[in-house]
Amino acid sequence: QVQLVESGGGLVQPGGSLRLSCAASGSIFSIDFMGWYRQAPGKERELVAAITSGGSTNYADSVKGRFTISRDNSKNTVYLQMNSLKPEDTAVYYCNADITRFSVGHFNYWGQGTQVTVSS
Repeated sequence: QVQLVESGGGLVQPGGSLRLSCAASGSIFSIDFMGWYRQAPGKERELVAAITSGGSTNYADSVKGRFTISRDNSKNTVYLQMNSLKPEDTAVYYCNADITRFSVGHFNYWGQGTQVTVSS
């Protein structure tokens, strides 16, 4: 079994900051891709930021310069530092990871989602 558990969402004023965390646990051999997606009401889920095990990153144009993705491989954890938040960043944020499990194989996993609301 593998679980992705997110934390750090909440309500913040425009211009504020939040830090999301996502910890993977279970029978994990290795984790390659880790990323954050978001889904706003009435919209499709979109990739916000991604990071490989080697540290290469990729960002959506809408968050470049404001969000920073990082990971701690020793803790199987990925972070998303969100600064200069805007109302349009309001969404449910989901963690996603490509994980190789001991003696089982390679699978893609999703977290349960955490709500981020940017409002005055």
